[in-house]
Amino acid sequence: MIRALALLLWLPLVATAQTVPEPDDYRMDHYRAPVPATLRGATVIGPEAAHALWKSGEAVFIDVMPQAPKPANLPEGTIWRDKPRNSIPGALWLPNVGYGAVAEITAAYFRDGLARATGGDKSHPVVIFCLEDCWMSWNAGKRAIEWGYTAVHWLPEGSDGWMLWDYPLERIKPEEPQPQAN
Repeated sequence: MIRALALLLWLPLVATAQTVPEPDDYRMDHYRAPVPATLRGATVIGPEAAHALWKSGEAVFIDVMPQAPKPANLPEGTIWRDKPRNSIPGALWLPNVGYGAVAEITAAYFRDGLARATGGDKSHPVVIFCLEDCWMSWNAGKRAIEWGYTAVHWLPEGSDGWMLWDYPLERIKPEEPQPQAN
């Protein structure tokens, strides 16, 4: 019953996504908006296919949900708490890598995270996601493809769609940048 309801809620979103053309370049603003139904070079998957990949352990899952930085110059004594992120269990959270333009340090962080997650094998299946109607995952998937990853799976419904199918979620923390060898 829950799956049938989720499917009924999901179908209008698919129809909306099909009306958004795939751009030639990265999305540079308004990241929370309907996304295209395609990503050239990637396999577009829904929550059921993502769940099958997750259960099989064949793919690594990369969550690209942005994370707000701690505001500078907070008054002394102010308590800052990052917003918690509930995501697909075992996902590697690489925040802020899905913007249309990223600094070289952010690109290096993303490249390093992908390389560690895949053991350096660019043909290893990768599932990239964020939230539903979020261009961050589309941009990150496009970037991974441009860097030579050949088995990119894009989950446009993200953790929202995953949750609609009543699949498990767990609280994750962002991946810390790894120290570079000299």
